Amino acid sequence: MHHEAVTTDQRDRVAESYNRFADHEAHGRSPLYEELARGVAGDRELLRLLAQLPRQKQQPNLLLGAVRSLCGTPDGWSEFRSWFLERRDEVVAVMLARRTQTNEPARCATLLPLLAMLPQPLALLEVGAAAGLCLLPDRYAYDYGGHHVPPRSSVGVAAPTFACRASASTPLPDTGVDVAWRAGLDLEPIDVRDPDQVAWLEALVWPGEGARLELLRAALDVARVDPPRVVKGDLRRDLPALAAQAPDDATLVVFHTAVLAYIADPRDRAAFAATVRALDAIWIANEAPGLLDAAAGSLRDPWPSGRVLLTRDERPIAWTDGHGAAIDWLDGCG
Repeated sequence: MHHEAVTTDQRDRVAESYNRFADHEAHGRSPLYEELARGVAGDRELLRLLAQLPRQKQQPNLLLGAVRSLCGTPDGWSEFRSWFLERRDEVVAVMLARRTQTNEPARCATLLPLLAMLPQPLALLEVGAAAGLCLLPDRYAYDYGGHHVPPRSSVGVAAPTFACRASASTPLPDTGVDVAWRAGLDLEPIDVRDPDQVAWLEALVWPGEGARLELLRAALDVARVDPPRVVKGDLRRDLPALAAQAPDDATLVVFHTAVLAYIADPRDRAAFAATVRALDAIWIANEAPGLLDAAAGSLRDPWPSGRVLLTRDERPIAWTDGHGAAIDWLDGCG
């Protein structure tokens, strides 16, 4: 790694992103990751090393996943720091080669109430699909605080059950959705039958989150029986061609979760939005407010810490947990 000059502003910006991650994402969810992120934020040497990386490679999930994929799970900040410094070149190589592709199938629990309201059957097209685990909402079971929704279809292996806390006004379905067609788009699709790629997916699951890893593995078992099709491509260019392959007699749903943050240029996000609007499709987004300008402008309430905004055709529908653990329906949305 080159030891280039790094300004105080650059270091401070990286520190701020790690403190924000600790406060709003890891807090209350992964005590270890909260500790590690705060450790990085207060460490001048690590901040200088991170500030030398391309901006999109500085993110906490990527660093934490890279260290765990190489070294395992540390017992605390001291061990993490020594591991990083001992193997910094290897860690940086992983960070430069990989992308954060947290393919969290539990997010289907926050998508299901909205998907179930649409005319069935559905043609699902996920942007930023990774391994395509979120393209299988009909093959999972759900538990909304005792309200159970069984899988709509089975592939012969046990379906994981995703638990999600739903607000009283959330319209919970009694049955799963009917999926007639499904496809994903990703810069680097993940093959669910490739052990190396699956190991990276597992390294991105945070320690201290209970059954999340076991549920991911159960979803991977489901996906391996009949893997969803994920096409290599760029959402800024290749979406219309893939959308054109959907059957005419199904409701086309273009959806994405925690994808727009990786498109740094607002002009590219605006171009993507224009592309989706031009399709004959329902557009469902589960993103941080502000990344969808039209949606953010219509919000009355402040952004709850650690939540993302579920929207339909740029209209706010619900606040959701980024990993699918909760959904709070907004008043007046139906």
